[in-house]
Amino acid sequence: MATFQELTSIEAVRDFYLKQSASFIYISSPGCGVCASLFPQIEPILTNHPEFRSAHVDLSIVPGIVGEFSVFTAPALLFFFQGKEIHREARIVPIEPFTRKVEQLSRLVASIN
Repeated sequence: MATFQELTSIEAVRDFYLKQSASFIYISSPGCGVCASLFPQIEPILTNHPEFRSAHVDLSIVPGIVGEFSVFTAPALLFFFQGKEIHREARIVPIEPFTRKVEQLSRLVASIN
């Protein structure tokens, strides 16, 4: 399975996506049923795409992420390339379209790197 780095401060979040060529951040909140059920479905997808370094952020631990990325609901799934957000999904994320989007982003990253 993909190893999701646990980020516990807004500075760690910034360092994570700014220092990676391609990265993925999964933002969740405690008590969020959708967050808990979605994570095990997206984890293997990211395992198949190691070009994206993956991290998890808990909104209750890093509340500053709300303002930093305009996150209004959880879960929020953010993709970054060269320090810029390139794709975002939130709340209800259908797995098949998400998988296709990850594959598309993966091709984009490979074509630029």
